[in-house]
Amino acid sequence: MNSTKKAIIERVKGIDVVIEMLDARLPASSGNPLLAELTRGKPALKVLNKQDLADPQRTALWLQYFGDQPATQAVALDGRATAPVHRIVEACRELAPLRGGMVKPLRVLICGIPNVGKSTVINSLAGRVAAKTGDEPGITKLEQKIVIASDFYLFDTPGMLWPRIVVEQSGYNLAASGAVGRNAYDDEEVALVLLAGLHRDYPGQVEQRYKLDPSVPRTDDERLAAIGRQRGAVLPGGRISLQKAAEIVLHDFRSGSLGRISLETPDDWLRWQAEAAVKEAEREAARAAKAKVRHSSRSLPEDG
Repeated sequence: MNSTKKAIIERVKGIDVVIEMLDARLPASSGNPLLAELTRGKPALKVLNKQDLADPQRTALWLQYFGDQPATQAVALDGRATAPVHRIVEACRELAPLRGGMVKPLRVLICGIPNVGKSTVINSLAGRVAAKTGDEPGITKLEQKIVIASDFYLFDTPGMLWPRIVVEQSGYNLAASGAVGRNAYDDEEVALVLLAGLHRDYPGQVEQRYKLDPSVPRTDDERLAAIGRQRGAVLPGGRISLQKAAEIVLHDFRSGSLGRISLETPDDWLRWQAEAAVKEAEREAARAAKAKVRHSSRSLPEDG
């Protein structure tokens, strides 16, 4: 992460536009706050990739949310479709109208968290395999310069997560999308949080996918067990493998088999941020209190 951060700091000095690739199913959670800090003041293009997997109504809300920010444009696309991807080039030229031509080529930095589809979009823009692709985080290892046109240079950087995720729900959303390495989370816990959100925002969709009786009331744990039973995740003795059931749910969400789903809205994000700020202030106050107690204990004179 530190090497990527240094590369971005150095590169951004000569950059005209910053493209941030986002997952259309979790646009705010997949936005890197560290990247925003490093590229502050640069025109920005927010690309909501994988829109074919996202809820179109919620995607429209996010496009408006980002479009209302200064010096920012937003587009939604399916990175595998070549024609829509070229809207990125048009948007970048609009954000930097004084750049262009051989004398002043447009210099664009493209960033994004792991597994957001950045390499696929780059390859579509370049019309060739210019970046490695894969469904595991961390495919891009080094910065690359890709010539998109004679006066359009694209600089790619490795996907970078930030040191600590402050908004708790963002961590679950990132894990559900596959942006976080598998060793960093518990499949069952993430699947249960995902099922709770789907039951709230997309009622009946899970039951329809897994052929569960919607008239039967279930807790999230019971719903996960029922999915496991329905899909044959049964261990010797008739016990349900909740781990296998969780893997099935997460795979179906990531592949779009559960339908077009978005895990957050702009209002959700603003609320989560406010709640996280309160918790962060409480943590800081607790740390300060502990530090004060430690300092006081060290300052006490020894007996005798």
